[in-house]
Amino acid sequence: MRRILIIDDEDDIREVAALSLEATAGWEILAAHSGLEGIRAAAQERPDAILMDVMMPGMDGPTTFRQMQQNPDIARIPVLLLTAKVQGVDQRRFADLGVAGVLFKPFDPMTLAQEISHALGWKD
Repeated sequence: MRRILIIDDEDDIREVAALSLEATAGWEILAAHSGLEGIRAAAQERPDAILMDVMMPGMDGPTTFRQMQQNPDIARIPVLLLTAKVQGVDQRRFADLGVAGVLFKPFDPMTLAQEISHALGWKD
C-alpha cells in the first residue's frame, strides 16, 4: 500500500485530497499543516511520496522542498507540488527545483491518484 504525505495549510484541501486518495486508490494518508511539520513527518514516517502546497505561511513549498533536500534520510522521497499558479514562468521555476512534478488546483478528486501515479511513473 502506498503512503502519501500531504502538506497543506488549508484543512479543506488536505481533507479532500486525503479522502480522494484513500477512496480511489486505497492509499494510506499522512498529513501535515506546515512545511516544518511536513519535514518532521517525512523524516519520521518515510512516505512513498509527498504532495505539497506551494503557497503556505511561514515556510512555503519550494523552501520546504529545499530543506528536505538537505536531509539525506528524506531527500529521495519524490515531491509533487500542488499549486494554483499555472503561468509558464512559475511552472519552469518549480521544475527547476527538481521536484517530481507539479499538479494544479483545483484538482479533480476522482483523478488525483491517477495524476500522482502518472507523474511518478507508478504502474499499480
